[in-house]
Amino acid sequence: MFIAQQLRKKNIAEYLLYMWQVEDTIRAFGCSLSRIRREYIARFDYSDEQKEEETDWFGNLIRMMNEEGCRERGHLQINKVVMQQLEELHAQLLQSPKYPFYNSEYYKVLPFIVELRHRGADNGEGEVETCFNSLYGLMMLRLGKKEVSPATEHAAKEISTLVGMLNDYYMKDREEPLEF
Repeated sequence: MFIAQQLRKKNIAEYLLYMWQVEDTIRAFGCSLSRIRREYIARFDYSDEQKEEETDWFGNLIRMMNEEGCRERGHLQINKVVMQQLEELHAQLLQSPKYPFYNSEYYKVLPFIVELRHRGADNGEGEVETCFNSLYGLMMLRLGKKEVSPATEHAAKEISTLVGMLNDYYMKDREEPLEF
């Protein structure tokens, strides 16, 4: 909860990737709050009060995962809303002549998006979600200490640049609405 709160204020892209990891962490513990409290939260150097807050937060996420039918796969509605906001901003930036650098980076990344969609089943996700899925997949490979090819590293670097630009525009838009 504490990490999520900080990331949401500073970097929406990192926040979303973090929240996807939290969803997977909950799944890894079988959606069991007692296991999460005992085996996960207990490892952090938190005060008793902070541990209780974190436990409540995880409990709410588990409840939402149960209610929304994403115990085994998929994302919480709160995360889908953020993704939708990013998809909408992405479309607005591409349609506007005021953001040529974003457009330029998008066209560098587009071949990677096409390739990623070709490799996997195209399940109707937006281009931004395809980018996030690739970054999340790479993050999981690195956490698992798996080897990553130079081609994948290059694609990830370009995708990260685009997502970083989108993140910056998102944060600016929250402070003062962008003009399109």
